[in-house]
Amino acid sequence: MAGGLVLAWMLVMGLVRFLAAHPWIPVVLAILIGGAVAAWMVQRRRAARWERIRSQGLRYALTQLDALHHRQFEHAVRDLMRRDGCADAVQVGGAGDNGADVKATDPYGRLWVIQCKHRRAGLAGSPVGTPDLQVLNGTGRPVHKGDVVVLVTNGRFSKPALEFARSQRLHLVDRTVLAQWASGSRPLWELLRAVPPPRRPTSLS
Repeated sequence: MAGGLVLAWMLVMGLVRFLAAHPWIPVVLAILIGGAVAAWMVQRRRAARWERIRSQGLRYALTQLDALHHRQFEHAVRDLMRRDGCADAVQVGGAGDNGADVKATDPYGRLWVIQCKHRRAGLAGSPVGTPDLQVLNGTGRPVHKGDVVVLVTNGRFSKPALEFARSQRLHLVDRTVLAQWASGSRPLWELLRAVPPPRRPTSLS
């Protein structure tokens, strides 16, 4: 133990003497480290800027959405919510998701709980039925505390599903509404009827 401490002390003193004899080395190291940190910060700012530009200009055609894997579809819905001002939008779908695939808080303070149902065949695929809506209805407000509970599909809904959604104050985004939203025309809350009132005022124009 004592031998190790002595060796460490000798190494430290040797380093001190070396740096004292070559004072330019710490200066060069400081410049290099400072330059690396500055470059890293510039890169981060540049990446954040391009991410803002990308998200603000995000657009999807229905053919693009149809070609996605169901998990990619969830990510696309998350990105559309972010584009429209929901900075905290997150994809949460997966095992144990309790019926929610995307959660986001809009600029008005409302929590959106969204379930996504992707149909590879689009409109020709099987319609989304009441069982999916029943799961969402059972968790959207009681479990996730959502203000706006939504099911998004690139396909269509069955007639019983439409009736069930109306009776339970669930919002449905079918292929037609999705096309409008994904094209960047308006944020989703402007495309849906009877969305709950804002929880807080917003400065957005």
